[in-house]
Amino acid sequence: MWFTITHFVTANRWVAKKSANIRSLADLKGKTIVSTAARTNIKQITEINGAQNLGMNIISANGHPEAFQMVETRPRRAFVMDDILLYSLAAQIAHPGDYAISAEALSVEPYGIMLRRRRGVKKVVNAAMTDIYKSGQINPIYEKWFLKPIPRRAST
Repeated sequence: MWFTITHFVTANRWVAKKSANIRSLADLKGKTIVSTAARTNIKQITEINGAQNLGMNIISANGHPEAFQMVETRPRRAFVMDDILLYSLAAQIAHPGDYAISAEALSVEPYGIMLRRRRGVKKVVNAAMTDIYKSGQINPIYEKWFLKPIPRRAST
């Protein structure tokens, strides 16, 4: 697989209930940390845990909603993931103000579009992406997806 030029940059952070007072990496010492299985985020927090001897209990969830729910039901837990995903999940719950996403970033993560390895495709897509940025066409796209409130899901 190939990736296009970077089109978005996010950071690996954590979300926790404000009442848990988890404001820094040091505050995660001895806590249970959840992340989504098979993602680089869980690998990274595991490496940080070992390197800094934080004694965190790291568990994996089957998906982002399940991981967030683990924080909702267990207030001393934190969920480590790309901040853009954390913000979108927090925006969809009943009381988003009860949660805080860390100011501290564990890493910076560039996003690109994944492509199959086919001759010429990457060059064409990169050129189109570059044109979108240079022309300003990216501005309404960015505004729609990153600056407007996320609509709440309807209750069932």
